[in-house]
Amino acid sequence: MQSGTADLQTLRQRIRDASALAEDVVVRGLIEEARMDAPTLAKAQALAARLAQGVRDARINAGGVDLLTQEFSLDSREGIALMCLAEAMLRIPDTETRNQLIRDKIVDADWRAHIGKSPSLFVNATAWGLLFTGKLLKQPDENALAEALSRVVRKGGEAVVRAGVAYAMRMLGKQFVTGQTIEEAIGVAKGRESGGYRYTYDMLGEAALTDEDAQAYFESYRHAIEAIGKEAKGKGPIDGPGVSVKISGLHPRYELAQRDRVLDEMYPRLLQLAQIAKQYGIGFHLDQEESARFDLTLEMLERLCAEPGLKGWNGIGISLQAYQKRGRAVADWIIALARANGRRINIRLVKGAYWDTEIKLAQDAGAAGYPVFTRKVHSDVSYIACAKALLNAPDAIFPQFASHNAFTVAAVHTLAGDKDYEFQCLHGMGETVYDQVVGAAKLNRPCRIYAPVGPHATLLAYLVRRLLENGANSSFVNQIVDPAVSISDIVEDPVAKAARTGGKPHAGIASPRNLLPGRVNAAALNFSGAPEFERAVAEIRSNRVNAHSLLAEAGDAKSGSTAVVYSAGNLAEAIGTFASCKLSSVARALDAAGQAVSTWGLRTAASRAEVLERVASDLEANASRIGALLSLENGATLSEAVEEVRTAVNLCRLYAFQLTSDRALSDAQPLGTVISLTPSACPLSSFVGHVSAALAAGNAVIAKPSSDASLIAFEATRVFHGAGVPQDALQLALGDRATVGKALLSDQRVAAVLCAGSREVARAIAVQLSAAARPARFIATYGSVNSMIVDSSALPEQVISDAIVSAFKSAGQAASSLRILCLQDSTADKVLRMLSGMLSERNTGDPLNGATDIGPMATRKARDSADTYIEQLKRRGFRITRGKLGAGAGNGNFVAPTIADIGDIGSLTAIDPSITGPILHVVRYETGNMEALIKALNGLGSGVQGLHTRINEAAGTLLSLSQASSICVNRAMLGAFPGMQPVGGNGASGTGSMIAGPLTLIGLTRSTANAYAADVGPFAPSQAAVSDKYFEFPVASAEGRFIARMSAQAQARAIFTQRVEAIANTSAVRRLNADAQARLARYSAQLVRLADSFRPLSLPALTGEENTVELLPRGQAFCAADSVEALLVQATAACAFGNEVLLLKSSVADEIAAALGTGCRVVDAADAARVLDGEVPGVRPDVVLATADQQDVGNLRRMAAQRMIGIAVTHDDGTYDWTQLVRERITTVNASAAGGNTQLMVMSEDVV
Repeated sequence: MQSGTADLQTLRQRIRDASALAEDVVVRGLIEEARMDAPTLAKAQALAARLAQGVRDARINAGGVDLLTQEFSLDSREGIALMCLAEAMLRIPDTETRNQLIRDKIVDADWRAHIGKSPSLFVNATAWGLLFTGKLLKQPDENALAEALSRVVRKGGEAVVRAGVAYAMRMLGKQFVTGQTIEEAIGVAKGRESGGYRYTYDMLGEAALTDEDAQAYFESYRHAIEAIGKEAKGKGPIDGPGVSVKISGLHPRYELAQRDRVLDEMYPRLLQLAQIAKQYGIGFHLDQEESARFDLTLEMLERLCAEPGLKGWNGIGISLQAYQKRGRAVADWIIALARANGRRINIRLVKGAYWDTEIKLAQDAGAAGYPVFTRKVHSDVSYIACAKALLNAPDAIFPQFASHNAFTVAAVHTLAGDKDYEFQCLHGMGETVYDQVVGAAKLNRPCRIYAPVGPHATLLAYLVRRLLENGANSSFVNQIVDPAVSISDIVEDPVAKAARTGGKPHAGIASPRNLLPGRVNAAALNFSGAPEFERAVAEIRSNRVNAHSLLAEAGDAKSGSTAVVYSAGNLAEAIGTFASCKLSSVARALDAAGQAVSTWGLRTAASRAEVLERVASDLEANASRIGALLSLENGATLSEAVEEVRTAVNLCRLYAFQLTSDRALSDAQPLGTVISLTPSACPLSSFVGHVSAALAAGNAVIAKPSSDASLIAFEATRVFHGAGVPQDALQLALGDRATVGKALLSDQRVAAVLCAGSREVARAIAVQLSAAARPARFIATYGSVNSMIVDSSALPEQVISDAIVSAFKSAGQAASSLRILCLQDSTADKVLRMLSGMLSERNTGDPLNGATDIGPMATRKARDSADTYIEQLKRRGFRITRGKLGAGAGNGNFVAPTIADIGDIGSLTAIDPSITGPILHVVRYETGNMEALIKALNGLGSGVQGLHTRINEAAGTLLSLSQASSICVNRAMLGAFPGMQPVGGNGASGTGSMIAGPLTLIGLTRSTANAYAADVGPFAPSQAAVSDKYFEFPVASAEGRFIARMSAQAQARAIFTQRVEAIANTSAVRRLNADAQARLARYSAQLVRLADSFRPLSLPALTGEENTVELLPRGQAFCAADSVEALLVQATAACAFGNEVLLLKSSVADEIAAALGTGCRVVDAADAARVLDGEVPGVRPDVVLATADQQDVGNLRRMAAQRMIGIAVTHDDGTYDWTQLVRERITTVNASAAGGNTQLMVMSEDVV
């Protein structure tokens, strides 16, 4: 690839174009550039073989880390345990949590298998030490943990273990970190400098999250530059030492969306550091980071190169990442930049260190392709092509080749001849290669060592990244110490290997658009600065949206009641109107819907799926207009509007795929007319989710959105109609809930109601529906007091990032928004200080501004309630920290984001569950007191529960005790991905089945699900979806022991079956007549078969994550039958799924209780009301079972609805809807939280 031009703008466009090209197109071009002629290749391979053999021969004395990562590879449990220990051990301040981490990672790992396998003394010593530690901590007889610990403490063993593991982690750190201070590092470097090596120093640490972080990084860099400069003694940027700068460390918002702030606040800092480096005449290198920061970093380079005060100094450098598809084009641009400014730029050519992150981000965004190559060999080819380009521009570039790969080193050396360049390697890696290169008696080429500097507390992320790279199956460091890999294989020409792949992407890494099985992932969108989006905003402002009801009879849409709609971000700006439908129109709309069921419902599943696919495509085609409405009417920021549109698209495609693949849906009959009630928060995704699901099942829908989301619902309904949904199959009824909503819910023709909103609204609807003789099916999702627990093993930087997103995205109004952050006392002050600092960097303001992080609330009422509540918290003496409001925020529904420090868990009662908004409550809990905390959160009704920890037992404790329907481990709690993470479900987050889950569509038909997982389709088991991390989380028993999850689940299923059999063997059953006994036996067998088939189901996930959905017992099941046979049926149905059976006092109840033991409780109460009201200690039913013909069934329904307790009433055949006797739970785990994605790193090259 020749540039053919020196025009920087043209070359910049080529960079953008290269990123958009298919991988095979890029690779084929690079192959031609990277290809060497036969004599050159032969010479390079001969040298590579000699270097590789030298490394292999020297491996025993190589310091041990390369062998350690090979022996304890990342595809072994022990390798991952080592990595987790290294990542977390040194930062935990309290002894109790350190001990938990050590037990968690060492006790059950198979260290014995590694003893004696490696020739390295270092590795063998590690294995023996870890085996000894494991034996010390794991008692063979599995005594209670307290007894085991006391024995260890008596012997002094626990302190020895703790000190030993900490020392081992520090040994690992020393392999990769040159010194804890710059002065120490400079001293360490002198040994190798005398042998011909050069150094560049880097201050350890990750991107700044607060201004305090950024100031600290700046000072550490400034001090380092001065110390390095004094030591350099005028050697210059090439012969002397230099410094590498991670630009994201200099500003907490080093992001493209914050470009103006970066230029105003960060660039002066960067320039000041460069000026000091110039003063001392040392090298000043800009590190490249993730793709999202790429354009900013190039702009920083361009500005520095043009600075008049830096002219005449050739110390400026930058990294060039060969793993990016645009890498070769970037080389041309930098060469042209150097020539345009009359300077020579130092380019460090690297493969790239953020590969797994780039893969995940592209998948999440729905990008057309990956910005990086999916095969290592393609990166190798790119590296050679880039190397040639750099070597051919000696006037503009001083090339610095960073690699530990013998073939790469040999190829560069052979291609370069006598041209000017240097090699580079990481401290602690590659010395066995470069000791054969550096020095007059060797290849006589210099090598610069990249030397990290910093205290052990800051090395964690860097250390894990190095372990991850070393442990990758395809890495040279891993392969060179593996005798099974021949030297000839190691030094094979990458061009020849790439020619065999044809440039095709890795078959094991699905493209971002093909991430979801059977359907296309919603396309990436970007509204910031997009001309089409800006035109849509202008169009809405100039031609207001006049929304009206869209009913089957056009005349019914007209009304004299019209309201003006104002922008949530500017209450002085009218953006449209909506007209409420007349009450007289409601009855005719219901008539039309009833007729529509007989036409739309009779269409084939494939036909309905085809329509939904068109809806998805049309939503994408109209994304700009819909996104503009979301920002104007609802106050969604640009990124939130993108997520809303993409979620809606993915919901339609999920249900379309399920319709065409799940045979159970092909002949299922629809329920009839379904009413959809949706809120002002997340208005598009909730509306489309309801409508698409109900239509997919063949129902007719009447949608009644919140009045504050009328314009969005109007636009979405028109998209459905335009895609082929008949006008009578989907009708839009605009108006308020008190009139239009009430009229719809009061009609007996309504078969089901879908509701999203608050718990209070759901309760009111449930009560209204319960008054009917045959109440409509009610499926609701609602917000709850969601919480996140953080122990001291968690990474604070990750915690605060996830907490900020979880609490303040969507202005805190989403059903899954974080309300309570629970911090372990030993780290609470530190985390809270960092959290407050990060909050101060968030921008609250105009949702149409791409730099805005937090937009307004959707309604004035919600804004006023939130502000009043914050003032109440202040008056109660709680410490309040508030973020800043941007200019003009006083004109909209803005609430300054708030952190309320309310003290310990005793203050949880101060929280008002009904208030939503950008308000995060922070509580502290005592170390060792997590169980009490979880129980307190259950009492508040925490439906979405987060946890940040590195300890599996902590996650196991949460899963064992929490009543939440969604568990998020080491990740943010927002952003449920359709088909990956269902939402809602029976319990704290809603009533009925989860939305976008296995039971959603079948629950909207007259059929009863005969299984949880499907045979095919989006909810079928798949080898591509895994739950490895989920199964590492043990189950906490009532006795305080931890049991392996698979074993515990098998034991539970066996117990459930035994209880069903125990009821069958009671004398009460034997007293039934023969027909009744036969009916019960058949039903019992059916229930046992069904319950025994339930297994946790692994759903698709972004790379590095896991999603596992499962069925759990509903809880306490109150059996309220008024006959013996019905009571036995109810008790059997309840215990078959693991529920605790609650019975009113009777002789039959006593017999059942005797048979079930701990699985049953007999309540000595006179009536059901006392049971449902929770007046009996320890009794709070989660579901009531009743028969359709018993006298008090209506009263039971009303009482249950008032108390938000589920009720299951018999079908016509006397059986129960089993889905009401279980609750679904989704557990989402960020399995790469400890520093990187081991799944990707251990992936081998697929055979082509």
